[in-house]
Formats: sequence, structure tokens, C-alpha cells
Amino acid sequence: MNIERFHQNKNMSKYVIHDKTVYMSGQVAMDPSGSFEEQLHQILNQIDVQFQEIGIDRSHILRAMIWIDDYQKWPALNEIWNAWIPADNKPARSCVESKLAFPQYQVEVEITAAL
Repeated sequence: MNIERFHQNKNMSKYVIHDKTVYMSGQVAMDPSGSFEEQLHQILNQIDVQFQEIGIDRSHILRAMIWIDDYQKWPALNEIWNAWIPADNKPARSCVESKLAFPQYQVEVEITAAL
């Protein structure tokens, strides 16, 4: 069994690769002072950076789990998400309205992808 852990801290790894699957930790905005839309754009950019490091692209996404702090933001989420994700490679996706770990965060995204 081959498991590789990347960018570990005392609590977690930024992402873990097992066999040919990448498991990313939940991503939140590096600067949470912005709007929901700004936070989501930051997160998607962070995912792109990690994909570049791994050597894959958005078409490799198998599953996305998204937490939002207010379901009224669902239309904005879908607008930004649909512009970002390849039209012919939509992953399985879940979205949950949830209180996030810290109140400044409005959205969190977790990705599972294939190598």
C-alpha cells in the first residue's frame, strides 16, 4: 500500500495520494475578509495551484464536497463553480449549508481527484 502525504502540519496533510487518487483537505480562503464570491475564487485558485503541483487539472476531479454558511449563496456558488469546472467533466458534488469552524469563513471546498 503506497500512501504519500504532502504539506503536513500538526493536524493534517494538505493532500494525500493513495494509489491513483488524490484526497485534498478542505480548502478555505487565505484572506477571509472578502465576500463569499471572493472567498470562493481564492479557494478555486488554491485548488488550481495544488493541481499544478500534483500535475493534474480540473478534468481529474472525481468528487467535490462544498460547505456554505448560508444556502442563499447557492446561486452565486453555482455561477462561479460552473465557470470554473470543465463543462464536459462535471464531478459528483455535494453542497451543505453549515456553520463553519470559524465565523469569517463563508465557504469550504474539499476535492477528491484521480491522477
